[in-house]
Amino acid sequence: MKVAIITGVTGQDGAYLSALLLKNNYTVIGLVRNDQPNWAGLAYLKIKEQVELVKCNLLDIEQVRTILIKYQPDEIYNLAAQSSVSLSFEEPITTFEFNTLSVFNLLESIKSINKEIRFYQASSSEMCGKVNQLPITENSILHPLSPYATSKVAAHFTCTNYRESYGMYIACGILFNHESYLRNDSFFVKKVIQQSIQISLGNQTHLEVGNIDVKRDFGYSPAYVEAMYKMLQKDKPGDYLVCSGESISLREIIYHVFSALGISRDKCVANPKFYRPNEIQNIYGDNAKAKRELEWDYDFSFYQVLDLLIAEELANVSK
Repeated sequence: MKVAIITGVTGQDGAYLSALLLKNNYTVIGLVRNDQPNWAGLAYLKIKEQVELVKCNLLDIEQVRTILIKYQPDEIYNLAAQSSVSLSFEEPITTFEFNTLSVFNLLESIKSINKEIRFYQASSSEMCGKVNQLPITENSILHPLSPYATSKVAAHFTCTNYRESYGMYIACGILFNHESYLRNDSFFVKKVIQQSIQISLGNQTHLEVGNIDVKRDFGYSPAYVEAMYKMLQKDKPGDYLVCSGESISLREIIYHVFSALGISRDKCVANPKFYRPNEIQNIYGDNAKAKRELEWDYDFSFYQVLDLLIAEELANVSK
């Protein structure tokens, strides 16, 4: 039986990836930061008892090494990060420190203990930032526009360096926005759906938003973790864009949700505090390499994803 370690196991991707690996007969070890992790996502998927949660400070290389020696993993999926773009402007140093040093500690530990361990790094479309040509591909020039994106670029090239210098199996998934019921409620789509439901129930008067004319490439988390898994099953490692291949404006998302819930558009109110400095106006990727080399099948439109998310949120709103 293969053993997989997942950092960031309590996030949406960590939960769905755990479920996928368990389905494929893996032993799953989830690394958490403290003694009281938020395991609600694992519980929601009814897999909490099947995932062993282990406390680990990824900034402490001795803790990382101890865990790798104890569990002898075949695969490590590094999903842990300070992943909020807006928070990264408020806390740039801590964002950069965690998102880069944690990767160094994991890779150094693999290099010294067992270079046969396969490593997945969660890179981000935010790394691409200010692009001159769309769609983005694996060969696009990186131009980060936030402290979060800058930290992810550093981590990404660290992975490239270790792969090329030491012959390690390291795959980077450059994931675009992807949503699910388990998404943290600080993220845009989750926030829109949750608050729109409250408006429809008469518990809230309006939805406050920032610039909703920007466009993003959105997808579905349960499908995206399949691509992560497939990256570590190849003969040779590589980097892959995981995306839908098209963009949709935040305005279109809001109006679709409002329409589904019978809410008038004037309930959407702009608030300057939600505007970001240096905002990316439009971004979408080309998923051809992932579809071709990983045989990854993704054919959702984001309107389909929104309908799934609205239905799941409504089914759980009273629980």
